[in-house]
Amino acid sequence: MSAIVIATVVIGVIGIVVGVALVYIGNKFHVEVDERETAIREVLPGNNCGACGYAGCDAVAAAIVSGEASASACPVGGAPVAEKINAIMGTSAEAAERRVAFVRCNGSCDNTFVRNNYVGIKDCRAASLSGLQPWSCDYGCLGFGSCATVCPQNAIVVKDGVASVDHESCVGCGLCVKACPKKLIELVPYKQKTFVRCMNPDKGKDVKAACQTGCIGCRLCTKQCEAGAISVEGSLARIDYSLCTNCGKCAEKCPQKSIVTG
Repeated sequence: MSAIVIATVVIGVIGIVVGVALVYIGNKFHVEVDERETAIREVLPGNNCGACGYAGCDAVAAAIVSGEASASACPVGGAPVAEKINAIMGTSAEAAERRVAFVRCNGSCDNTFVRNNYVGIKDCRAASLSGLQPWSCDYGCLGFGSCATVCPQNAIVVKDGVASVDHESCVGCGLCVKACPKKLIELVPYKQKTFVRCMNPDKGKDVKAACQTGCIGCRLCTKQCEAGAISVEGSLARIDYSLCTNCGKCAEKCPQKSIVTG
C-alpha cells in the first residue's frame, strides 16, 4: 500500500514540476500577437486555399498587419472582407477593381467533334499529361472539370463539354486559372461584357476544321472597333479590356461567332 502512495506522490510531484516548467517556458518565449492580426483572421473566409499567395489565412493576416500585403489580399473574400480589414487597420478602402474568371473557349459538343476516346481519369490535367487529345481542337477545353473542382464558390460548371463561369458567384481567386492545363482561363474585369472565346492560333482553314466557332483571324472585328480595342495577333483576335467600350459591334460582325457579349 505504501508503494502505491509513494508512486502517486512521485507522479504528482513530477506533474507539478512539469506544469511549472511549461508555464515558465511559455512566458519566457511568448511572442506577442498583434490584436489586429487576430481580428483579421476572424473575418477571413478560413479556406486556407492559398489563392492569396500565402500559406494560409494565418499567414496572410500576419502579412496584412506587417504591411507586406494589402487589405484586398484575399481574393476569395473579395470587397466585403477588404472593407472589414480596412476598418480593423484604420486604412481607407482601396479602389481595387473586381475581377472574375472567363473561359476562352466555345468548343462545345455542337461546335467540335470527338477525335479520340479518352478512358483515363476524368481530370483535365490527367488527360493533358496522357498526350491524348479527345476533342478535335488541340487548344480547346477538355471538359473534365478540373477548374470546377478547385472552385471554392462552385461558380464553374461544365456544360456540353466546355466550362463556363457564373460571374456573379465568382470571386476572382484564380485557382481555376492555375488548374487549367490548356491556359484557357483568365481573370477579366467584372464590368467587361465582350470576349473572344477562342485560343486557337492556327490558320483559318485549320481552325474551321477543328471548331465551327473558332477565330479565323479575318480582322472584320478590328474594322468595326471604333475604340481600337481589338487586334489580331497571328490569326487570333484579342481584346484590350482597358480600351473596350462593350459596344458589341465586333460580336455582331464576327462571321464565326467567336466573339460573344453578355
